Parts: sequence; structure tokens; C-alpha cells
Amino acid sequence: MTERERQATQTSHDLQAVLGRLVRRLRAENSLPLRHAIVLGLLERDGPLGTSDLALRERMRPQSMTETVKELEANGLVGRSPDPSDGRRVRISLTAAGREKVRRNRARREEWLARAIAQQLTTREEAALARSVELLRRIADS
Repeated sequence: MTERERQATQTSHDLQAVLGRLVRRLRAENSLPLRHAIVLGLLERDGPLGTSDLALRERMRPQSMTETVKELEANGLVGRSPDPSDGRRVRISLTAAGREKVRRNRARREEWLARAIAQQLTTREEAALARSVELLRRIADS
């Protein structure tokens, strides 16, 4: 293994560890159980979906997704409507309350992260972090 390969391996290890900590810290800012936040986020991004589609995208058993959807529906965060292309199927979509919950949760996480960046980093460090976002995006998209 070359020195560059060794360094890349160490960077990979360190990056995974710190990103894991950051994700856990951001999740702590959520006011919803993780599985609820994930489903609401999917519906916000992708629009109405069937329960089986939601389960497939999240690699969950359909029965588990059905239970999650029932909980969200009981809380008024999602609603059901017939699928226009297949009357036997039902599509799950966000309600106005669900959209507002997603918006508030996102704002809470963004506020925490922006505050942490402003408090913990110098101006130069913040600029370096901003540049690194593009690098991380390139890695994620590869």
C-alpha cells in the first residue's frame, strides 16, 4: 500500500467517524422518532407514495412501514388517497401539519448547525468547511 493509499484509508476512517457523530447530533435536534422523520422527508421530497414504495425505498418490511404510516396518520401528519392510476392502491401524502412538522424539524437542525459553525470555527475555518462541502458532494455522487 502506498503512502497516499494509507492516508486515504485513514481519512476515510476519520471521516466516517466524524460524520456519524454529526448525523447523530443532528438527529437529536429532531422532535420525531427517526422512522417518522424519514418517512415524512421521503414524502416531502418525492410526493405521494404507496406504502410498499415507501417500504422499498427505506428497505423496511411492508408491515413495519404500514405501522409507521398508521402512527403518522393518527398524528395527522399524513393522509391517504386512492391512487389515480390503480384504484386498488392507496397513496400516502403529507398533510399541511406534516409539511409544517418537516419544515420546523429542518429549521431546528439548520439553526443548530449554523450556530455551531459560527461559534466553533474561525472565518477561515468556516470558508474551508464551505469548500469541503463540494468535495464531499463529489464523493457522495461518485
